[in-house]
Amino acid sequence: MKPIKILFAHSGGGQGSVGQGSFDLVTYLKNELGNEFEILYPIIDDPEAPTYQMWKNLFTKEFKKASQPTILIGHSLGASMLLKFISEEKPNVLISTLYLVATPLWGKDGWDVDEFVLKDNFKNELKQVNKIFLYQCKDDSIVPFKHLNFYKKSFPKATIKVLNGTDHAFANGLPELVDDILLCNKTTKKL
Repeated sequence: MKPIKILFAHSGGGQGSVGQGSFDLVTYLKNELGNEFEILYPIIDDPEAPTYQMWKNLFTKEFKKASQPTILIGHSLGASMLLKFISEEKPNVLISTLYLVATPLWGKDGWDVDEFVLKDNFKNELKQVNKIFLYQCKDDSIVPFKHLNFYKKSFPKATIKVLNGTDHAFANGLPELVDDILLCNKTTKKL
């Protein structure tokens, strides 16, 4: 049986080795999820100086190869770029589950990078997404907790996992994410 593919959108910053960006989290997920899943971890052209166009190019290419339904995980910057891409480009792909980890908010109530800002109606453009999960530490060392409040209001039906601590990179893992992926996959298989 072929492994279930998961597309992982990485955080900002270097991604090539231990201690950089999402590298440790992806390594953890691969170890914990085992052979039943294949995590695709493509990296934008310049993760140290990201632009939305880099993300758009990468997602356009990856979504063309996506099997349906698709499982997506976004970490930090990658999570916000997935939301922007899906809501603006509306790829013709059914997304079974969207897992968003430590997602920053851009614009007047968040961080000031105009090209990363979501459009006002972005949540209305996510009709192809069946389930959304949000994960954030109360005292995240990078993304302020108030950013999660925006997404909680935007996605009232989302499953919210508020975690203790200051973790942002989840270099030592995120067991709640693994549990949710495994549970959702079992539920999907039974349908």
